[in-house]
Amino acid sequence: MSSRKRHTVIDSPYGPLTLVADDGVLCGLYMTDQRHRPPQEAFGEPDDPTAFGEATDQLKAYFAGELKEFTLELRLAGTPFQRRVWEQLRRIPYGVTRSYGELAEALGNPGASRAVGLANGKNPVGIIVPCHRVVGANGGLTGYGGGLDRKQRLLDFESGTALF
Repeated sequence: MSSRKRHTVIDSPYGPLTLVADDGVLCGLYMTDQRHRPPQEAFGEPDDPTAFGEATDQLKAYFAGELKEFTLELRLAGTPFQRRVWEQLRRIPYGVTRSYGELAEALGNPGASRAVGLANGKNPVGIIVPCHRVVGANGGLTGYGGGLDRKQRLLDFESGTALF
């Protein structure tokens, strides 16, 4: 059984976002110049943004400050460990940050902060799976696939200190 991938590009305050769906289920959200971004041909055929209606609507509500928690069905392709990390990311509340060590602790593996960081960096659905909410042990910004500037802007937005 083969999947049918489709994609579209929508505008956001953080630049264009490429949304990818596999058989109609969101499986990717990528920013321009994002690290670990798959090649364009992996996104499947272009589709009309209306085909991504629920994802587009929730993202617009999020960027408008009206949505704090996404409720989209996702199809996240990764190792079992990566999927466990990404599930923990979805539990970080809006406007709150966690350290890599805190995530490792929540996974029951306190020594795995480096592995958590690597899995965090491979998150295929940025913003919706909020990897931007993970910071270093000292609270400082550390790597972010979308760039540290975007990470800071997303954190400022969620904390209510953003200057658009």
